[in-house]
Amino acid sequence: MRLLIIFFLITSVFGNAKKDMYYLYKNKNYIEACNLGLKNFINFKHDEDYISLYAFSCLKADYIDRLAIPITKLKQTKQSRANASYFSIVLMQKKLLYYAMVDGYSLSKFNFPTTNHVISKVFDMYVKRKKDKKKPYYLFKDKNNNLLSYKLYLLKGKGLSKIVIEEIYDNKVIKVHKYW
Repeated sequence: MRLLIIFFLITSVFGNAKKDMYYLYKNKNYIEACNLGLKNFINFKHDEDYISLYAFSCLKADYIDRLAIPITKLKQTKQSRANASYFSIVLMQKKLLYYAMVDGYSLSKFNFPTTNHVISKVFDMYVKRKKDKKKPYYLFKDKNNNLLSYKLYLLKGKGLSKIVIEEIYDNKVIKVHKYW
């Protein structure tokens, strides 16, 4: 009987973690959802719905490096494999953009898949830009919205530099993304 009570307590706690993460995600509390997902990941390491929700939360929270493990776990269903591919593209583009900005690596000779994520949009425009001398920042216009643009630059500091993408709508910064 005691074992049965412990089992029900454990399953209700874990069940609530998944519901809580979904609630946080639906209410656009992506950082909290990502952190909750990470905290409980070990308990749901075979639940691909949980893993996808966790990964999308981290993606929306700009915690792109947390996508690495979900990418390797999502393989059982067609949808999971599609999600893993999507996350892989964004992670790869972030890493390559960082490599290009920090180390001057040329990306122009490659053809890459893309997504609708802000990293992909900026990555695509960066690769297609005119190859002039290195600039302190790059300003790109969104191809679908004339009022939306993206400013890409390198933020140097102690230790690792960061790439920064500012989303600018009608000359006002609406969101800032920082990646290392």
